[in-house]
Amino acid sequence: MQVAPPPPSLWRRAAVAVVRWFDTAADDPLDAAEAARIDWLRVLPFIGLHLACLGVLWVGVSPFAVGVAIALYVVRMFAITGFYHRYFSHKAFRTSRPVQFLFGVLGASSVQRGPLWWAAHHRQHHRASDTEADPHSPRHKGFWYSHMGWFLTRGAFRTNLEAVKDLAKFPELRLLDRFDILVPVLLACGLFLLGEWLETAAPGLGTNGPQLLVWGFFISTVVLFHVTVTINSFAHRFGRRRFPTRDDSRNNWFLALLTFGEGWHNNHHHYPGSARQGFRWWEYDFTYYGLKLMSWCRLVWDLKPVPEAFRKPRPEAA
Repeated sequence: MQVAPPPPSLWRRAAVAVVRWFDTAADDPLDAAEAARIDWLRVLPFIGLHLACLGVLWVGVSPFAVGVAIALYVVRMFAITGFYHRYFSHKAFRTSRPVQFLFGVLGASSVQRGPLWWAAHHRQHHRASDTEADPHSPRHKGFWYSHMGWFLTRGAFRTNLEAVKDLAKFPELRLLDRFDILVPVLLACGLFLLGEWLETAAPGLGTNGPQLLVWGFFISTVVLFHVTVTINSFAHRFGRRRFPTRDDSRNNWFLALLTFGEGWHNNHHHYPGSARQGFRWWEYDFTYYGLKLMSWCRLVWDLKPVPEAFRKPRPEAA
């Protein structure tokens, strides 16, 4: 009779988790039950990211540190909404390979994993929106699971390269996706070193390394993450439905403000291929405005519009 091998020790599991923090290709095959469990050892850095925000009680605040936090929120939100979402996931416009990589790096600095991972999960969300196969549907899995629980499960760490063959052909994107934690680590180190230098070079700014690290990286990143994932949770529960899509997507003006246009989520599910998610003139879409500006500079081109036939809701949506 064959005896099953003993389960791995806690120390071995911890060592494997540490390797996987830095190398996402180190995953083992998982069955459905294992894939649905939260990998507590592997998500320790994510928990630590949130706890580190409490450091503000010790480092204090300065206008410069808050300004850096806001600036990094704006730049990285645009990288997520404009490139991780509208470009990598939906190919709503075209760009050059260097610009593609640059915004892949900026998106990876958001601690929302690599561009291939992000696009693969988002494409699955659209294929199966608000069904059992949706990775983060509040209809089937509850609000908090759709907001962040899904992001922490063992199965969610995997990148389905079959879903992103068009992107996987770029070795630099595969490398960025595999070692996605390195960019945030470099950003955090850079902010700390900048703050240490400014403490002596420009004391009038009232900042230092720990303060710039806490505000510029930890607080800015945590706020950025939770605002981004409101589109998975809040935008499938709260808002107005202009179009009778097969899912629960909703337009939410407040989320559109925070996410630079992503809150027009029912519009987006009605016609995902557009570079613009605010279909009406008054539906502000700051990401689209940024992309339009980039198109004037020839950094991006062929921004796909919303066809006129898709702008008007059908009678049953009223």
